[in-house]
Amino acid sequence: MTSPNPQHAARDQFPIEGNELIIGGIALTRLAQRVGSTPFYAYDRQVITQRLAELRRHMPPELKIHYALKANPMPAVVQHLAGMVDGFDLASAGEMKTALDTPLPAEHISMAGPGKRPAELAQAIAAGITLNAESAHELATIAQQAEHLGIRPRVALRINPAFELKASGMKMGGGAKPFGIDEEQIPEVLNRCRELDVDFQGFHIYSGSQNLKAEAVIEAQEKSIALALRLSEQCPGPIKKLNIGGGYGIPYFPGETRLNTEAVGEALQAPLNQFKAAQPHAEVVIELGRYLVGEAGIYVCQVIDKKVSRGQVFLVVDGGLHHHLAASGNFGQVIRKNYPVAIGNNMAGQALETVNIVGPLCTPLDILADKMRLPVAEIGDLVVVYQSGAYGYTASPRDFLSQPKAEEILV
Repeated sequence: MTSPNPQHAARDQFPIEGNELIIGGIALTRLAQRVGSTPFYAYDRQVITQRLAELRRHMPPELKIHYALKANPMPAVVQHLAGMVDGFDLASAGEMKTALDTPLPAEHISMAGPGKRPAELAQAIAAGITLNAESAHELATIAQQAEHLGIRPRVALRINPAFELKASGMKMGGGAKPFGIDEEQIPEVLNRCRELDVDFQGFHIYSGSQNLKAEAVIEAQEKSIALALRLSEQCPGPIKKLNIGGGYGIPYFPGETRLNTEAVGEALQAPLNQFKAAQPHAEVVIELGRYLVGEAGIYVCQVIDKKVSRGQVFLVVDGGLHHHLAASGNFGQVIRKNYPVAIGNNMAGQALETVNIVGPLCTPLDILADKMRLPVAEIGDLVVVYQSGAYGYTASPRDFLSQPKAEEILV
């Protein structure tokens, strides 16, 4: 009796026709021929569009949705999202260049992150985007650069709240953090905003990322809005923008379930109404990266060798951690877990074997799959790593061992 094919239960965002995975309406082997080489990342624009449409159905209609470019700054992906989201959130001047190449107006773009260089701040001021100040010193530097340029800067204060986003993959608020200004220091910095010639926009509160628990996200959003309301009386003017962050996660590993965004949206309506009553002209924003693009992408590499070592089967592929650090387990995982993987040109295969999938690098860390049960693969077959639309290519050490680069395409 044959075992069920594990690939059919892995991820359902891409259809299967015959024996092949379909992405962007194109069979995988045809897509590989079109790209001309492996490895490559492929992002499905329709999956991105559907994810955003579903999110808007679940969220309060007045809530603004921003895309965080750090998740995937590929220009074609950013251009596609520019026509659908309400704004962009950036982490560098490099990302700013990509964002400003789109039709999205500068007033709907903001930049956050510690350690912004003076020249970078000057670029953002000249562009007219909102700067989220991460410290009192950075606020003073913004004002200094703006005076030199003769431009009044748009400034928001990023708050490091006393609370954290519970059960998040990365905690970016609560406790001692390099991100933002501690909640208890904000009143003093607000007083400084009054003294400086800045166009005060509001607050940015980003407490964590990669969260699958609706109750944790709901609690963090309610606390963020309550904190902004408490501080609003001390602001130098009305709040124009309140960014309550994101943190919406996607499932990567067995046993993980999807975030219930419908429950999150329903719970957000009441505190949002309370905030809008007090600050009627303010925009409330969530910024999402991984949630919008993570499941829309795959990483594809080719089997170039197959060997048996002391009873274990190894598929050696032409890609690895230098292109996809996260899938190798070396990007934040304490205990390595396998990303969902498939043999993309053998999706209907019923004969299974346990394999290790490793890359071409001379390090035992170069692993894409450890003892996974997959359809039998041969040299020339195409290995697919799902959940690869966010923090893949640009988050990886692409120059390690001077291996060839991967391509990126939007289909």
